[in-house]
Amino acid sequence: MAYEVKMPQMGESIAEGTITSWHKKVGERVERDEPLFEISTDKVDAEIPSPAAGILREIRVQPGQTVPIQTVVAILDESGAAASPTPVDPNAAVASERSSSVVAPSGPAASARPAAAPSKPAPPPQMTSPDVESKPAPPAAAREEGRPVKSSPLVRKIAAEHGVDIASLAGTGLSGRVTKQDLLDHLSKPTTAAVAAPLAAAVSPSSPALRDAPSAIPDAYRARLLPGDRVEEMSTMRSRIAEHMILSRRVSAHVHTVWDMDLSRVSALRAKHKQSWSEQHGVPLTYTAFFMYAVVEALKAFAQLNASLDGSRVIYHHPINLGFAVALEHGLIVPVIHGADELNLLGLARRASELAERARSKKLAPNDVQNGTFTLTNPGIYGPLFNLPVINQPQVAILGVGAVEKRPVVIDDMLAIRTRCHLSLGFDHRLVDGAVADQFMRKVHGLLAAFDEGQL
Repeated sequence: MAYEVKMPQMGESIAEGTITSWHKKVGERVERDEPLFEISTDKVDAEIPSPAAGILREIRVQPGQTVPIQTVVAILDESGAAASPTPVDPNAAVASERSSSVVAPSGPAASARPAAAPSKPAPPPQMTSPDVESKPAPPAAAREEGRPVKSSPLVRKIAAEHGVDIASLAGTGLSGRVTKQDLLDHLSKPTTAAVAAPLAAAVSPSSPALRDAPSAIPDAYRARLLPGDRVEEMSTMRSRIAEHMILSRRVSAHVHTVWDMDLSRVSALRAKHKQSWSEQHGVPLTYTAFFMYAVVEALKAFAQLNASLDGSRVIYHHPINLGFAVALEHGLIVPVIHGADELNLLGLARRASELAERARSKKLAPNDVQNGTFTLTNPGIYGPLFNLPVINQPQVAILGVGAVEKRPVVIDDMLAIRTRCHLSLGFDHRLVDGAVADQFMRKVHGLLAAFDEGQL
């Protein structure tokens, strides 16, 4: 019995995924829940377990290809009978991908559709980036009258800024969803050259929409190949990070405040208890856990920093979902501790350790990287004095941690050695004023400077 393996939906806002590798070859047997393939989205890289046991009969989507969710990517033979591997034609795989991205209509509308015109010879294949694999979509005229056009808030925002009617675009996403690439392609046409340039600031300089559109980037700004240079495509994750950082700079009015924090109390408690803590609880007692605890407690008092902006509306989030950056070999990911306001120091340490390990082993679930309301990043482990991080959209603030080190300070007109650390708060000045940001930081400082041993 044939079983269709489909591209999973990695969260509500994810409409497509990129196959990065297959763990099995055609003709090999796979057990249920055994890792079958790996995918990459703009949220997470993940191993996808096999939904059933059987022989891998066919691979329809090759590594590097991007397809909509629910696209059939492989066929399993649940009967378990081994078969000779069937060579996979890459062109056929692409054709399968493209045909699967068109949702067939049902009901009377389907029967009323005129017969298809005779097919024309296919044009020669073109090299495209995996992130912008072209997919046909139903024209705008074929949509149901009065039905809203599917698109993300980001796409609607960019369209509003440039006076584009999304309903007039033929979306290439699932069920005619208008993607950001659809909008970029529309704006990059000669008839919209006047508005294409401002959009260049909202996307990554490495994205194909800009790389292949000389009019979007001045020639003097384009990279030149020098003797001995090596050229390779950015990974899906790296490309998404680049786009999100440029967009965040464009969307939010970034301001930073940097504070010199006294960690003498925290340092002394950590030195005293870190061995017994680790033996008793099975997780290390890190400085990051103390920072998380102080941030969560301060957010309870300053709701403006645990919020998001939706146009002119302010959304004050009820839960505190604390994201924290985890460096990977090929990029950066931000797992989220949901309900961080309900956890103590030990709970935060345990949850952070678990998520970080799952991030490095590609075991994160879609929910593990969604719905964060505030982010903490700690590059201080590498030694910088402080950093000025970019806000993780759609949040309005992010805390950066600098190196923890002993420094000379003046106390009561005397020179003393204390453990100190610079913390920087990046905040969106559209919502958060400097006074509120510094009151928040003062709260964080007070919690760290007077941390009580009974809180361990």
